[in-house]
Amino acid sequence: MTTEISAWAEYEMYDKVADILIEVVDYNPDHHFGRPFLTAYQIAIEFARRHPAIVAELGVPIGGEGTGLRNSLAQYLAAQLSRTVKGNPDGPIEGAFLSNEHLDDITFEAADGPIRSSLTNTSFPLSMFRWRGK
Repeated sequence: MTTEISAWAEYEMYDKVADILIEVVDYNPDHHFGRPFLTAYQIAIEFARRHPAIVAELGVPIGGEGTGLRNSLAQYLAAQLSRTVKGNPDGPIEGAFLSNEHLDDITFEAADGPIRSSLTNTSFPLSMFRWRGK
């Protein structure tokens, strides 16, 4: 896998992820909560759907329970987005966590079949992000 910083820049991943966050269907755009959040898994699944060649080049799975690897696209995107938010807390991307409290399982639909979160029933919350820019 290319180094984190160079892959993020080389493939212009910020712009691609921003497009995903901007294009999230907002069924209630006038609601005071604002745009919906996407978990890192949801972002990774959509990124893989839109950019399969980049994902193949990175050589990492989308992620989830049973991959047997500590590196995944979801983990990579969450780390990069977290750095982005930390570096620009008033920027257009906002981050948050979904607690695992009373959460037994969360499964996501992907092209290759369901992906179960590897974080449920752990002490690690799920990273979520949304576009808050205009």
